[in-house]
Amino acid sequence: MKMEWDKAKRKSNIKKYGFDFVDTVKVFDGATFTINDDRFDYGKNRYITLGMLEGIVIVIAHLEEDELIRIISMRKATKNEQKIYFKGFSY
Repeated sequence: MKMEWDKAKRKSNIKKYGFDFVDTVKVFDGATFTINDDRFDYGKNRYITLGMLEGIVIVIAHLEEDELIRIISMRKATKNEQKIYFKGFSY
C-alpha cells in the first residue's frame, strides 16, 4: 500500500512525539495489530495500528482508502497499549 501524509502534520508530529511519518513503512512491514478507531465520528473510517519500530511499540492513527494509507499521527505506545500489543501476539 502507498502511504501519504500532510507535510505540516509530519513536522508537527516530529516536534511533538519525536517520530517521523517516513518510518511508518517500517512499522507496517512488521507484525501489527489494527483496530477501528470509533471513539468519535470522524466522518471516515479511522484506524489505530500498533506495531514495532526499533524495539519500541508505536501507535499510528491513520485512514485507509483503496490502496492508500493516510497517516494522521505516530507516537510511542502507552504502557496499556503495549500490553494490548503483546497480548495480541501471545497465542
